[in-house]
Amino acid sequence: MGERIYLDNAATTKVSEEVLQEMLPYFRETYANPSAIYSFAGEAKKAVGIARERAAALVGAKPNEIYFTAGGSESDNWAIRSVAEGLSDRGRHIITTKIEHHAVLHTCKYLEKNGYEVTYLDVDGEGKVSPEALEKAIRPDTILISVMAANNEIGTIQPIAKIGEMARERGILFHTDAVQAYGHIPLHVEEMHVDLLSASGHKLYGPKGAGILYIRENVRLLPLIHGGAQERGRRAGTLNVPGIVGFGKAAALAGETMRERAEKETALRDYLIDRVLAEIPYTRLNGHRQDRLSNNAHFCFRFIEGESLLILLDQQGICGSSGSACTSGALDPSHVLLAIGLPHEIAHGSLRLTLSAENTREELNRTVEALKEIVGRLRDMSPLYEDAVKGGEIEKCTAKK
Repeated sequence: MGERIYLDNAATTKVSEEVLQEMLPYFRETYANPSAIYSFAGEAKKAVGIARERAAALVGAKPNEIYFTAGGSESDNWAIRSVAEGLSDRGRHIITTKIEHHAVLHTCKYLEKNGYEVTYLDVDGEGKVSPEALEKAIRPDTILISVMAANNEIGTIQPIAKIGEMARERGILFHTDAVQAYGHIPLHVEEMHVDLLSASGHKLYGPKGAGILYIRENVRLLPLIHGGAQERGRRAGTLNVPGIVGFGKAAALAGETMRERAEKETALRDYLIDRVLAEIPYTRLNGHRQDRLSNNAHFCFRFIEGESLLILLDQQGICGSSGSACTSGALDPSHVLLAIGLPHEIAHGSLRLTLSAENTREELNRTVEALKEIVGRLRDMSPLYEDAVKGGEIEKCTAKK
């Protein structure tokens, strides 16, 4: 086995050297609690303020609109539950999509058990939500719309600005889960009419356990965690200063390098996609071909199981995934793939490869050669593949409409 090839950056990225170096002093040297009143604590408090400014600048927000959390799932939960509970006297209807991250979907399911109604919008075969369908779903008692900026599995980018405009015109709060998009595509909360935005540091070469929730300054959101007065009384708990500093540095670096990274990743992504589709028959690309994250390539290989594919890739030192890292180990096929119309037997053969700008064409060549060998071997063992070949029943792998 050669050197490891890491192609699971949608699950997590490694902490960059610049981020790590900026974090280190806040573990052992400037370790004071920033909530204390002595001058030593003031150094940590200043560092948190700089990180808040950096996190805000990446999306055109004001620093006082940024609240630090433990990550994207917490931010999603906080936004949705607090809006629902705080505006229950105005209405109990929420709109989201069928392809959201489970941090959103499971929170909505929780609310449904507590007297709220949720509309789960369909998406098309490429994973896009229709603004027209969303408009039809709006009711007088709709209090929140939550649509992710970009899908964590198939990479499709949603028409966030259009959705935000529709929500703002109707006085409905708009939340976007931007965990996969923050730092990877341009986002501007004012231009996109976003009221609430979730992001996580470990998706952009920052540390795990550090995230943000952007809350537009005139939105009054109930606290998710009760206790101390941290984060202006909205999110209790001693601040994770090293993580916050790392998040801020990662956000600053992401803003500086976004265009360059996107160009390099797009070239690598398209090279990978073109080779896989051309050289491995009965393979489908999932997600929108152009409106997708620059580092995302998501495939379905007919007549094989994705789990077996991942295990054999791992044996060759190649790291990928079959979907969201938060649902790894689940036996059911991806809810995202089912939502775009794929039957179970095709959805089970999925593979998500997500790159970084550090990946090379040589690594992708090795990955494609490994895929060709492994997919061929697994198909040779598949009675379904044998029957389809002999019977001439193989059809092009397309989504059901």
